[in-house]
Amino acid sequence: MSRSRWLRLLAVLMTLGLIAGACGGDDDDDGGTGAGGDNGDKDGGKVGLVFDIGGRGDKSFNDSAVEGIEQAKDEFGFDVKELEPSAGGENREELLRLISEEGYPLVYAIGFAFTDSVVKLAPQFKDVKYVLVDGVPESPIANVTSTTFAEEQGSYLVGVAAALKSKTNHVGFIGGVEVPLIKKFEAGFTAGAKAVKPDITVSVKYLTQPPDFSGFNDPAKGKEAAKGLYAGGADIVYHAAGGSGGGLFDAAVEGSTGGKQLWAIGVDSDQYQTATPAQQKVILTSMIKKVNVAVYETAKEFRDGNLKSGVQSFDLKSGGVDYSTSGGYLDDIKSQIDSYKQKIISGEIKVPTE
Repeated sequence: MSRSRWLRLLAVLMTLGLIAGACGGDDDDDGGTGAGGDNGDKDGGKVGLVFDIGGRGDKSFNDSAVEGIEQAKDEFGFDVKELEPSAGGENREELLRLISEEGYPLVYAIGFAFTDSVVKLAPQFKDVKYVLVDGVPESPIANVTSTTFAEEQGSYLVGVAAALKSKTNHVGFIGGVEVPLIKKFEAGFTAGAKAVKPDITVSVKYLTQPPDFSGFNDPAKGKEAAKGLYAGGADIVYHAAGGSGGGLFDAAVEGSTGGKQLWAIGVDSDQYQTATPAQQKVILTSMIKKVNVAVYETAKEFRDGNLKSGVQSFDLKSGGVDYSTSGGYLDDIKSQIDSYKQKIISGEIKVPTE
C-alpha cells in the first residue's frame, strides 16, 4: 500500500473512532447509569443527608429516612452522600457545613437537633436547599423546608391500644431525651390511654436531659429504664427513644417468663419488621411516623422544581402517622382503635401536645 493511501485509510479510521466515541458519550449522558447508579436515563443530581445520632441501622427514625431517600434514589437517580454524627452529636454543624461546601444542592438534616445549625448555615449557602426533619426555625428562611409530624396523634392510638390490652391497668413511657418534641409523644400516649381508662397509671421515664442527646442511642439505658417500669407494675411500655428502644424490647423478652406476658410498643417505623424473632413476640404495635414519606415527597418536589420553603405537616389525615398491626396482636381491638382514629381525623377528638 502506498504511503498516500495509508494516510487516507488512517484518517477514515480516526474519523470513525471519533464518531463512535461521541455516540458512547451520548449513551452515558442520556441512557447510562447517571449519578445515582443503574437508573436508565435518570440522573437526578447530588443529594446530601446528615443523620441524627444512631445513623443508618437504628431500626427507627433514621432508618425511616433511609427508606425515603433510597426510594428517591432508585426512582430519580440521585447520587446520595450520607454522613453520621459522633455518638454525642457534637459535630452536627461541622458535617452539615462540610456537605454544604461540597456543593450538594439538596441537603437533608434528620432531626430537630439540627435546627440551630440549619438556621446558622442556610444564609451562608443560599444555593443549597435544606430539608429539616422535625425542626422549625423561629423565623422562615428562604431556602429551608421543615417537615413536621403529628406524633401526638399516632401516640394517642397506641395509647388506646395499650390501655385496652393492659392487664395491670398500668403502662409506661420511655422518652430518649426530655425535649418538647418527645413530650408530644408522651402527651398523646397518656391522653389515648386515659381516654379508654381514666384511672390507668402512666409512668414516665426519660433517659437523658439536654444537652445530652445520647438517650436516643443507648440500648443499655433503655433496658434499665424498661426493667424499672415493668418492676413497678407496668405491663406495656411505649418508647420514643430511637436506638435505645432495642433495650426496651430485650427487657420485655427477658421479663416474659413463667406465663407472664410483657409488651413493648415501638416508634417511628414498624419495628416488628426489623426485630428478632424473640422480640417480635413482645412488640404489641408501633407508632408509625412516616419520615420516609416526607423525605421522598420533598426529594420529588426538588426534582420537579417545586420544593417550597416553610413548613410541611404530616398528620393522621394525610397519612403521615399511624399505628402498625404486624403480629396480629391488635386484631381483636383494631375496630376500637380505628374508631378513635376516625374521631381524630374528623376533629371530634383534639389530641394534646403537652
